[in-house]
Amino acid sequence: MARPIRETPVLKGEDAFNFEWRRLTVDHMSKEQRRENYRKLKELADKARKYINVCI
Repeated sequence: MARPIRETPVLKGEDAFNFEWRRLTVDHMSKEQRRENYRKLKELADKARKYINVCI
């Protein structure tokens, strides 16, 4: 049987301020801008992989 859903906590003080500030300052980018940012990120990640060794 599923567990009941808990109530969403109410944000207060600095948490509420930060949430509202981030909500209002969201960058609205075009699809082209997002695509270019993604391309740059992939390029930087590929460069970083040359210097990072992952041991599992």
